[in-house]
Amino acid sequence: MKYELITADGRAKRGRFATVHGTIETPVFMNVGTVGAIKGAVSTDDLREIGTQVELSNTYHLHVRTGDRLIRQFGGLHKFMNWDRPILTDSGGFQVFSLAGMRRIKEEGVYFNSHIDGRKIFMGPEESMQIQSNLGSTIAMAFDECPPHPATRKYMQDSVDRTTRWLERCKAEMDRLNRLPDTINPQQLLFGINQGGTFEDIRIAQADAISAMNLDGYAIGGLAVGESHEEMYHILDVTVPHLPLEKPTYLMGVGTPANILESVDRGVDFFDCVYPTRNGRHGHVYTNHGKLNLFNQKYELDPRPIEEGCGCPTCRSYSRAYIRHLLKAKEMLGMRLCVLHNLYFYNKMMEEIRTAIEEHRYAEYKAGKLAGMAAGQE
Repeated sequence: MKYELITADGRAKRGRFATVHGTIETPVFMNVGTVGAIKGAVSTDDLREIGTQVELSNTYHLHVRTGDRLIRQFGGLHKFMNWDRPILTDSGGFQVFSLAGMRRIKEEGVYFNSHIDGRKIFMGPEESMQIQSNLGSTIAMAFDECPPHPATRKYMQDSVDRTTRWLERCKAEMDRLNRLPDTINPQQLLFGINQGGTFEDIRIAQADAISAMNLDGYAIGGLAVGESHEEMYHILDVTVPHLPLEKPTYLMGVGTPANILESVDRGVDFFDCVYPTRNGRHGHVYTNHGKLNLFNQKYELDPRPIEEGCGCPTCRSYSRAYIRHLLKAKEMLGMRLCVLHNLYFYNKMMEEIRTAIEEHRYAEYKAGKLAGMAAGQE
C-alpha cells in the first residue's frame, strides 16, 4: 500500500492510492453497493463502463443477509460479485446504531437485535474485523459508535473515548487476521474514524490521538446527520489539518455534488453517498445545469438526452421522454437508466476535479460548477 500526494491546489489534494486490487486516483467517489450490488439493477460490468474506481459494501448488511461466512466460502466479496477493483467495507457501526433495535452499548461492543428477523447479535471491534476479513475487502473500516445529533458534551466525550479504544482493538485484530495463513486478503487495509459531532475540541484531540496510530487512512464520521452545511464545513476546516497529509482522508456518507466540491477544497479525497442511486430510482437526475425531475410533464415529448454531451450509456441512447415513460410505467429500466446516469455524473465530476487540481485551477472550477448546477435546479 502506498498513498502518493501528487500535487495540491490550496488544501485540495490530488493523490494516488496503490492497493492490492488496483490503484485509486483521488479525489474519488465510491459507488455504494450496500449488499454487494448497486440498487437499480446496475451490474459490475456497468460499473466498469461508467468509470467506477471503488465499490462500497456494508459489513452489517452482508452479515445479517447471506452471511460473511458464506461469502468467504466463495473466496471473498470480489469473487462473489465479480468485481476486480478495490472494495471498501463500512464497519457496520452506523447501521448498528441507526437500524438495529434494542441495542446496549458496552465496553466490549454492542448487543442488538437484527432489523431483518429480530435475532440477537453481538458486534464489537474484533467481530467487525473478522466479518470484514471474511469478505476480503481492500479497505476495512474500524468499528465505531456514530453518536446521535445532537448529543451532550459528556455523552460525546465518553463515546469518542470508547471509539478510540475500539480502534486500538480493531488494529490489533486486523494485524492478527492478516497474518493467518488462510486469510483471503492478507493485505487488507484499515481506516480509523474520527468522531466528535460538532465539538471541535473533541474532534481535534481525537484526530491527534488516532493519527499517532499510523493507520492506512483516516475517515471523518458523524457528519451530515442533522447539522447545517456550515457546521459541517467548519468541522472539516478545523479537523482535517490534524489528520496525516500523507494518508487518504475520507468523509463518510457525504454527499451532494456541492458537499463534495466544498469538502475537496478542505482536503478530503474519499467520498461515498447513496444520493445518486436513491435519487435516480426516483427519477431525479444530475446535470451540469441543475438536477432534473423526469416525472415532470414538460419532459413528456422531450427528445433530448438527460444532458447534451454526456457520455453515459443512458444519454448515448435514450431520450428524456422515453425515460419518463418508463418511470411512469414503473418499469425497472427507467430506474436503472437514471442510476447509471447519476453514477456516471459523479464519477465524471471526480475526474474533472482531479484534472482541475492538477492544473491548479480548482477554485475556478468549483465556482463554475456550483454556479451551473444552481442555475437550473428544479
